[in-house]
Formats: sequence, structure tokens, C-alpha cells
Amino acid sequence: MSSPLSERVLALAGLVQALAQVRRIAETGQSDAAVVQTSLDSVFRIDAESPQEVYGGAAGVAPGLRLLRDYFNNEAKDEHLPRLALAVLQLERRFVREAETVGAVSCGIAGLAAQAESAGSTHPDVLSALGGLYADTISHLRPKVMVQGNPHYLGQPGVVAEIRAILLAAVRSAVLWRQLGGSFWDLLLSRRAMADAASEWLR
Repeated sequence: MSSPLSERVLALAGLVQALAQVRRIAETGQSDAAVVQTSLDSVFRIDAESPQEVYGGAAGVAPGLRLLRDYFNNEAKDEHLPRLALAVLQLERRFVREAETVGAVSCGIAGLAAQAESAGSTHPDVLSALGGLYADTISHLRPKVMVQGNPHYLGQPGVVAEIRAILLAAVRSAVLWRQLGGSFWDLLLSRRAMADAASEWLR
């Protein structure tokens, strides 16, 4: 199963899965380590041959696929998540037009690749560097992605770094979605087909 639409659904699942973790961390200061690892690993899989490879297999984005299925079936439980996803998709449009920013992000990721390979993409040093890379580059673009949450956690540098690193992963998924032919029309006109594709991946 690898129709163009079903592959786009995988990329979109990667996006919403990352942003669900951003929401969770902002609210509770906690994250799901395995889900965060899938997101951060995807940042370094630039030359993967398929969307499945980017996420280590469709099972890696199962939480995101469930979120998508629920959203397209009008059963979404987090009203903030769709707005956050839309903001990242809009940010991606601006990002890919800024060649200097794209180059800086690419160089930054390449420079961290060896460390991520040896220590793991969720190692605190790698995570902090990815967060710093996002802060120095993409965060300066408009529209800004505004993350709401508990001020107690959003005031902690470690939490902020993790959120920024995962936002970088979300942008990576947004870029992949667009590269696979995704557009805002999909979200308006292909809801049923995308819900069905998400369900198919989950079988």
C-alpha cells in the first residue's frame, strides 16, 4: 500500500504526532520518549527512500495516524492541535522560500548527524542543539508558531529546548508532506480518503 495519498497521510501523521507531543510537554512537562525519538530520528533521515523509512515504518507514526483518523472523522479531542498543525504548514511555505534559512538548517542537521548517530537523537546535548537550531533559524520566520501551555513548564529551558527540537521535526514532516504532493486542498476535499488511508495503515 503506497499510493501518493497514503504516503502523504504518513507525512501528515508524522506532523500531528510531533505536535501532539509539543502540546503534551507544554501542558505537563512530560513526553512520550518513544514518540519523541521517532520525530527526532526523522530529522536526520533526509535521504530516506520512502516516507516509511523516514519514520522507521508506519508503526512509528501510529499515534499520529490515530489522531488523523479521529480528526477527519470529526472525533478530535484536542481543539488546539489542528490550529497548531495549520500554523506549521503555513510556516513551511515560508521556510522553503528562504534559501538562506533552509541552508542554515541543513548545515546544522548535517553537523549534528554523527553525534545523533552515536549518542541517539534524544540525547540531551543533541536535543538542546536541535532546539537551538530551530531558535536561531525557523523561529524568526512568520507566522510564528505559538505554543500554549502551563507557564511553569514553558519557563524551563530544558522544556523549551525539547519543544523547539520537536517543532523542527514537525517542519521536517510538513516539508515531506509538500514534497509528496500535499496541499491545503487535501485537508478540505480529501478528508474521507485520508481518514480511510490512516485506518488502512493502522491495520
